[in-house]
Amino acid sequence: MSAGHGTIRQVSGETDRERQLRDLALLRRVRDRIDREYAQPLDVEALARGANMSAGHLSRRFKRAYGESPYSYLMTRRIERAMALLRRGDMSVTEVCFAVGCSSLGTFSTRFTELVGVPPSTYRREESRATEGMPACVAKQVTRPVRNREARGTGAKLV
Repeated sequence: MSAGHGTIRQVSGETDRERQLRDLALLRRVRDRIDREYAQPLDVEALARGANMSAGHLSRRFKRAYGESPYSYLMTRRIERAMALLRRGDMSVTEVCFAVGCSSLGTFSTRFTELVGVPPSTYRREESRATEGMPACVAKQVTRPVRNREARGTGAKLV
């Protein structure tokens, strides 16, 4: 341990464990903000400012804590909400794109296709009746997008 770290620790009185817990609490607040404000114009810089961190530090710490970057987490929340709106069938893909906070139809469609496996227009057409009669809590669970790395990690093989 360098003398600088010891001096800082002595001055602040904060242990490494206390700092880690404080950082984790900040990261939870960032994640909660994303969950609440997914449809707002959010970016990593704005999230980092709210947590009094640099964007790079927030991204590294968030990924270490939650397994994905803040931007990826935000896009997943947006896609989950988009899936629910598309299943309703009363909004166009473009309307859904903007309703969930995306400003680019191309980026929205690309990310939707990556996470869900089909383009939003196909999903809207094919899934609008898939959860009919299903309790909302069950529908949310069975329609949750699976990230590519999660799908690859299952080890299941189709024969």
